[in-house]
Amino acid sequence: METQRLDYTQEVAAATEAVYQTLSRHYAMDHWKSLAPYVYEINRLKKEKNAVILAHNYMTPDIFFGVGDIVGDSLKLAQEAAKTSANMIIQCGVHFMAETSKILCPEKKVIIPDVLAGCSLSESITGADVRALKEKYPGIPVVTYVNTSADVKAESDVCCTSSNALKIVNALGKLGHDTVIMTPDKFLAQNVAAQTDVKIIYWEGTCMVHERFTPQDIRDMRQRYDNIVVLAHPECPPDVIAESDYSGSTAQMDVFIKEKQPGRAMLMTECSMSDNIAAANPKVEMIGTCQMCPHMKRITLPKILKALQTEGPEVTIDPEISARAKKSVLRMLELS
Repeated sequence: METQRLDYTQEVAAATEAVYQTLSRHYAMDHWKSLAPYVYEINRLKKEKNAVILAHNYMTPDIFFGVGDIVGDSLKLAQEAAKTSANMIIQCGVHFMAETSKILCPEKKVIIPDVLAGCSLSESITGADVRALKEKYPGIPVVTYVNTSADVKAESDVCCTSSNALKIVNALGKLGHDTVIMTPDKFLAQNVAAQTDVKIIYWEGTCMVHERFTPQDIRDMRQRYDNIVVLAHPECPPDVIAESDYSGSTAQMDVFIKEKQPGRAMLMTECSMSDNIAAANPKVEMIGTCQMCPHMKRITLPKILKALQTEGPEVTIDPEISARAKKSVLRMLELS
């Protein structure tokens, strides 16, 4: 089914004017006229179908501000979706996020606009890999980042996010575990290890976006811009974290900018996060360098509209795997 041609009418202009006022620094009017009809039609159709659109912080501003009902990091999206009365979830993010939503909202139809929106980090490990780790290190709990497949979550003892990973590891330490296994992001594990007495055995996975940042990127920007505040995601290498002013998850970086309102800031994370923060905080000058995630950029307004029209592609998970994966997510919520 092909998406119909959409026109920029007076009705569309009026309905999307407030969004454009927020995004006028990012989109020239001629470009906006090609996007606004999709924003209008998506917002109309989601109400008709009782659907909710989850937009991750790495979505482009037209999606994030134009059609997102719930915005934020991957876990927040799934948790908030579970609270809604919507029958259908359109997951604007990558595939593991859609699986997480399905795990926490099994009764809802979960749809991802492009099934090829994957994740290098999630794809670096399988459930079989986790089983092999548990055989090699018997009795040592496995802490798995939420940026993983349902199969990997199902084989793990507890999940974590980039914002609560240290808290989860320390909680296990208090329960008598002097060693834990962390999968799959080695940099997140190394950054946590630097802040805890618990020994961490880590998997060799990385994020293709965050692994590209270097300390020199930060030093170069500090030479070009005075008083620049550098915020780095915990998936960055430890030497990048050491060179930055603040390290936190996407949600934590967002809160930092909103509360601190630095005159000039740079995020060491995916490009669209910086665009979205700039749109929401016009008094803050956001500076590159950023890296783009090709998987996130697979999600576009036309694909979102088609997903609503066709109610697919739908994300499904084996019920047994889903139930086990949910236990590791709920264990995280308990420990954090």
